[in-house]
Amino acid sequence: MSPSLFSHPITRRRAGALLLSTAAAAALAACGSGSDSGDAAQGVTNTAAAMDDFAADTSFKAAEPLNFSCLFSDHPNYPYKADWMLLEEITNRTNVTLDMTIVPMSDYEQKRSLLISSGDAPLILPKTYPGQESAFVSSGAVLAVSDYFDLMPNFRKKVEEWQLDEELDTLRQADGSIYVLPGLHEEIWPDYTFEIRKDLLDEQGLELPTTWEELQDVISKVQERHPDMKGISDRFEGLSMLNLAAVSYGTQSGGSWGMTTMAEWDEDSQSFIFCGTSDNYKAMVTMLRGMVDAGVLDPDSFTQDEDTAVNTFTTGKSIAIGTNSQYDVTYETTMKETLGEGNFEVVKILQPAGPAGALIGGTRLENGIMISSKAVDDPNFVAMMQFIDWLWYSDEGEEFAKWGVEGVTYNKDADGTRTLVDDINYNGLNPAGDKDLRVEYGFSGGVFAYGGTTELLHSMMLDKELAWQEEMAATHTQRPIDPPAPLDETQREQATLLITPLQDYVMQETLKFITGRRDLAEWDTYVTECEAKGVTSYMDILNAARATYVENNG
Repeated sequence: MSPSLFSHPITRRRAGALLLSTAAAAALAACGSGSDSGDAAQGVTNTAAAMDDFAADTSFKAAEPLNFSCLFSDHPNYPYKADWMLLEEITNRTNVTLDMTIVPMSDYEQKRSLLISSGDAPLILPKTYPGQESAFVSSGAVLAVSDYFDLMPNFRKKVEEWQLDEELDTLRQADGSIYVLPGLHEEIWPDYTFEIRKDLLDEQGLELPTTWEELQDVISKVQERHPDMKGISDRFEGLSMLNLAAVSYGTQSGGSWGMTTMAEWDEDSQSFIFCGTSDNYKAMVTMLRGMVDAGVLDPDSFTQDEDTAVNTFTTGKSIAIGTNSQYDVTYETTMKETLGEGNFEVVKILQPAGPAGALIGGTRLENGIMISSKAVDDPNFVAMMQFIDWLWYSDEGEEFAKWGVEGVTYNKDADGTRTLVDDINYNGLNPAGDKDLRVEYGFSGGVFAYGGTTELLHSMMLDKELAWQEEMAATHTQRPIDPPAPLDETQREQATLLITPLQDYVMQETLKFITGRRDLAEWDTYVTECEAKGVTSYMDILNAARATYVENNG
C-alpha cells in the first residue's frame, strides 16, 4: 500500500471514489449471497485455450499462444521496457503475451477513465484502487467479476483461508456484485509512522514513545536540551499524521489520505455520524493543537514541501518526521553524508496509540484489477481469468512477480530463504548490486507485484523494517471495519455532490484549529457551519442505505 488502501495514502482523485466502496460497502442481494453463486461462470462456453484441470496451486499455461490487452501504469522511477525479463517470462511460462497500453503514472486514472468511457479500454485494467470502479458500474463498462469467482481457484482459496469475506463485502455495489478484483494480503500491512532521532532520546534515557502523549513528552524533553531544534517537522503536508491520529482517536481525517467517507460508526446509536464534528474528531484536533502550542509540532508541516521537511530532518534541524519503509532507508543514507556515520540513530517508531487504542487503519485489500465487460465475449475469456488468477493470486505467480526467476535474479535456500543474486539490488536489500530489480528486469513493480502471504511480503524487507512489522503485529490490532451501507445509483450521485465540499471545508478549518489560526472556543460555530453545508442530508443518505441493507439482510 500504499501507502495501503489499506495503510497506504489515498490520493485526492480517488477520495470520492472510495466513498462508494467504503461508506457504501455494498449489500448482498436480498436472496442471500449476491452474485457469487458461480452460475454465470458455469454457463461460460468461451473456453478456447483454457486449461481443463486448472486448480489452486497449479501452474497455468494456455493451450495455444494468446494475446491479451492490458493497461500499464508507467512509474517514472522504473519506466516500462518492452524487453523486461518479466514480460518474456510471463510468455514463456503461460503462453500469454500482454499487449500493453502504456500510460504515465501521473495520467493513469484520467487516461483509464477516458479509455473505458470511449469503449477502447484494454481487457485487463490493473492498478485500480477499490472504489474507482464505481464510476463505471452503471454503464456496464466493467465486468461484475464476482459472477466469475468460480473461475479463480487461487483467489477463492485465499479469501477462504484468510477469512477475507467481511472485507471483500466492502467492495460490493448495491446490486450485490463486486466489480474489482482486489489484491489480497494475508495480514494487514502497516507502513506509515514517524522517524525519530533515537540518539537524542538516549542522551536523557528516554524510551521510544508509543502514544501521542508520550510522543509530545519525549520531544519536549529533547527540545529542552536542544532548544534550536524543531520537533516534528513533517512531510506529506501533515496528511499521513492526521490519518494516523484519526485512527487512534476512532475517527477519520487526513483529507485525501484517509477521510474517505466522512463518517464514523457509532455503536451506541447503531448509526453513522459525521466525523468532522464528532467528539472523537474534536479530541484529536485538540491534541494536535496542544502539540503546536507546546512547540512540539511545527505548524509549517501542513504547508511546506517535502524537500524542505526532509532537508530539515536530514541536516539535524528537527527531531522527527513522517516516514515509511522506503523513506526509512533514504533518510539514513543522506544523514551519513550530512551528519556523519555514527553521529546519529534514527528509528521508525510504532504508530502512536490514542484513546481508541493501538489500532491499524485500513484493510487487507489492496489495489487490484478491473476487467472490461467486453472480455466475456472473447473466445479465450476463461483462459484469461485463469491467467489473471495465476499471476496475481497464486503463490507461484506472486513470488515470480516480486522476486523474478529463481537462479537468475534470486536464489532460494533449502529453508525457503530468498536472496538476490550478487549484482541485483532492490530497495537496499543488496546494496552491492548495481542492477535494480525493477528498472532492469521489471519485477517488484506496482502493476503486477502486490498482495500475498505475510512471509512473501516480509521476504523483501530489511531486518530493521521486519522487526518493526513484527512489533506492530504484536502490539496493534486492525481498526474495526464499518458495517455495510450500500448506496444505490441515486444515493451515490447525491452523496458525491455533498462529500467534496464538506471534506474541503472540514480540512480547511481543521488546519486552522491545529495551527492556531482559529480558536478552539469557536468549535460550536464551526459545527453550525458544517451543518449549513449539508451534513444532515449526507448522513441521512448513509443511514438510509444502512437501514435498507439491514432490512434486506437481517
